[in-house]
Amino acid sequence: MFVTDSVKYIGVDDKDIELFESQYVVPEGVSYNSYVIIDEKITIMDTVDARATEEWLANLDKALEGKKPEYLVVSHLEPDHAANIRRVAEIYPDMKLIGNAKTFQMLPQFFEDFDISDRTVVVKEGDEISIGSHTLQFFMAPMVHWPEVMVTYEKSEKILFSADGFGKFGAIDSDDDEGWACEARRYYINIVGKYGAQVQALLKKAATLDIAIICPLHGPVLNENLGYYIEKYDIWSSYRPEDEGVLVAYASIHGNTAQAAKKCAEMLEAKGIENVDLMDLSRDDMAEAIEAAFQYDRMVLACATYDGGLFPVMEDFLNHLKSKNYQKRKVALIENGSWAPMAAKKMTDMLQTMKEIEICDKTVTIKSAVKQSDIAEIQALVDAMA
Repeated sequence: MFVTDSVKYIGVDDKDIELFESQYVVPEGVSYNSYVIIDEKITIMDTVDARATEEWLANLDKALEGKKPEYLVVSHLEPDHAANIRRVAEIYPDMKLIGNAKTFQMLPQFFEDFDISDRTVVVKEGDEISIGSHTLQFFMAPMVHWPEVMVTYEKSEKILFSADGFGKFGAIDSDDDEGWACEARRYYINIVGKYGAQVQALLKKAATLDIAIICPLHGPVLNENLGYYIEKYDIWSSYRPEDEGVLVAYASIHGNTAQAAKKCAEMLEAKGIENVDLMDLSRDDMAEAIEAAFQYDRMVLACATYDGGLFPVMEDFLNHLKSKNYQKRKVALIENGSWAPMAAKKMTDMLQTMKEIEICDKTVTIKSAVKQSDIAEIQALVDAMA
């Protein structure tokens, strides 16, 4: 597949993977993207995961047409992109590796007894390398989302090789009817989300470049409406709500707390709120629940008291939100407890460790089963949130 006449895509779709990074469900698979720039000095842009080694090497061999590469650019050392560095370096012993100081400091952690000391080209912020009619310029992107990450801007064709930036879950040729944003959002929030300040810094650098094409390390090549994708990243990385709406997330043991949460969601919709997502934290995908929490400006948490604390899936959910820098939202609480309800207090304690969280004054406390008086209390909470 050609990105342009001189830039070839040699990545691989992985449709058999069950869990990306051993935690994220990827029903449409994932792509490991790699590219080759054909010029006087042929340059490979990253490798792929070990799951895709042989297919990638075949793609590379076909793209090279018997020629040998001059350079391999290492944007990111995470194994889903860097697993084949040693393999391809051994196949092409004259090929040099381009990376930054942190790249080569970390590389031996992944490849023991791999001496490339005479084959490294160390670049720093703004450095340029000419490979013929193409010129590569390098920009450091530390903690987006590892410390050694850098992006590469190809000046003649205005291509940004964006590392994990602008990536998404899903194989490139998957039947994804939901468009780019849904799985790109879930990817960003869960994997990169903690590092919003660092992404903002990278976006400022990107704003100085004339970009026509974005080539990420996961997901499709982006070559139209780039402002749309950049705007999404600006929203996500600044932790602003993307849409008006409410996530109702519940952690229920025997179904009574679930009943309250479902009633709350119905009432929110009756109030005219278009975006209401109801999620069972015990059964629904945790990564999707986290995605929804960041997408909307409001959230209702409904949780059963368990051993004097929170039902574990709610505690796990809140810990995830904190680790991803959840902030700038309004949150309402519903608790349940048969003799000593404590869930609201425990949720409040956790939420108060996060930035700019407004906790709704109205809290609903249910004692065991939902009763008619509880319905009235839920309605009052809904009125406050709507």
